[in-house]
Amino acid sequence: MPDAPASPRRRAAALRRFARLGLVPAVIGLSSPGEAAPTLRAVLAPGAAETVYAAPRDGCEPNDVPDAPVRAFRDADGGVTLFGLHYDNRALKGPDFAHLKVDCRIVYASRGEADPARYDDRSWIAATWTRDGRDVSALVHHEYQANEHPGRCRFPAYMQCWFNTVLEVRSRDGGATFARPAAVVASAPFRQDVDQGRHRGFFNPSNIVSDGRFAYFLASTTGWAGPAGAAGLAPEAGGDQAAGVCLFRSATPADPSSWRAFDGRGFRIAYADPYAARPHPAPCAPIGPFPAPVGSVVRVAPGGLWLAAFQAKADAGAFPVSGFYTATSPDLVTWSAPRLLLPGPTLYDDACRAGGPLIAYPVLLDPASPSRNFDRSGTHPDLYYDVLQTEGCDITGRRSLVRRPVSIEAVR
Repeated sequence: MPDAPASPRRRAAALRRFARLGLVPAVIGLSSPGEAAPTLRAVLAPGAAETVYAAPRDGCEPNDVPDAPVRAFRDADGGVTLFGLHYDNRALKGPDFAHLKVDCRIVYASRGEADPARYDDRSWIAATWTRDGRDVSALVHHEYQANEHPGRCRFPAYMQCWFNTVLEVRSRDGGATFARPAAVVASAPFRQDVDQGRHRGFFNPSNIVSDGRFAYFLASTTGWAGPAGAAGLAPEAGGDQAAGVCLFRSATPADPSSWRAFDGRGFRIAYADPYAARPHPAPCAPIGPFPAPVGSVVRVAPGGLWLAAFQAKADAGAFPVSGFYTATSPDLVTWSAPRLLLPGPTLYDDACRAGGPLIAYPVLLDPASPSRNFDRSGTHPDLYYDVLQTEGCDITGRRSLVRRPVSIEAVR
């Protein structure tokens, strides 16, 4: 296995290579510019960002670097628990957001398991959900890094062997520990040795949000060819899966088997563990203007519109410059055109050309949210994001989690 500081750098480089693959998502639910539907505009307050956590200064070990969008919940005593570090998962805790400190206890360790059927290689806590602050469900971004396990990949490079699955784990002690084994929530309908040579699977789930009796999250996929174009798929499998961001829903988010993906008409797609069954789901329907994973979604009061934050690399279309963008939705399916929030080279840009730090993982989070899970926001949340220091073409372990105040207003 690589030394601890190397793994975050290698993962960041792989993410940039993924962005350069040109995987343009096929999307539905993108509002046309001529529509008069109200949208939300987020504007950063002037001034410098405030550092919340800096690596390696504040870490318990060198691997404690900011490496994921932050997720927070209020515990049973009213304190704040926040995740957003690396794959040996530790939390930042405090009585409020102004007094967060890292807790050196590992709440969910990554064991580097060589058997892909165990889903215990490299895991990042990527979303949390709780109703009482004690019983906590977490979505996990799981990477099976087949290149690290002899004989498991036909290729030498991390990106060519990377197989992602969204899992769910559960804590009954307020997030102090999460139990094994993890359960599969979203997986490609084939095993990790199929279609090697590219990044595959579902990855980087957003935070979990609630609307009425249902909970939702968004997750990215690189897509796959249907059974006519790919070995290893069941003959009954649906057609080609387009790359993009798909929406999931559940009435009981603590039950991993209850999540269903949106297929363009309804939430009817159930994913299964390809090591325990022979799954053959139809394709989920990518939505929104999202070229990459969604960092966060919040419902903004007054008005009740949803606001998503995400990062994008400059292109010749909807993203004239690299940076953080937002999009608005009344229903989590139909989304507005993107609006620029913060320009700057992102994790998906070439570090060699950036000439300085990169920004990554934007999250809108209101410390005054009435929600225990911070999926609701007023008009003055904070933008949390990571600043990644570079040396030449490499992203280093010198990373900071920072925040800046934001104002949100409705516009037409």
